[in-house]
Amino acid sequence: MKKTGKKILVIDDDKKHLISVKEILESEGHYVYTHDQAFGSTALAKTLTPDLILLDVNMPGLSGDGLSKIMRAHSDIRDIPIVFYSSNDEDSLREMVRFHQVKGYICKGDIYGLREKVALYLNP
Repeated sequence: MKKTGKKILVIDDDKKHLISVKEILESEGHYVYTHDQAFGSTALAKTLTPDLILLDVNMPGLSGDGLSKIMRAHSDIRDIPIVFYSSNDEDSLREMVRFHQVKGYICKGDIYGLREKVALYLNP
């Protein structure tokens, strides 16, 4: 499949999820970069300047919602859309999205939703 030129950074401590999300999104023509921990993610986002960041909420050390606040404090990456990617229930994810002012959320395991919502967030 032809690449779209859109870069997506996926941050998740679960390496199996990283692999599957990377395969799914690359099959849609995206350039996908992965990182398996919160530490170093902000620097990587600054280097890559992705078009979208998919961020796991539940990570050891620093949670995804905490990491999103740190990323928003950096002027060079604050405007990159962040989408929470989590197995948390949808009600708690909706609340987190409102509180942290991120673009939205995608539930883990929802392959159709992953493809559909990523396309939506990349092409508003």
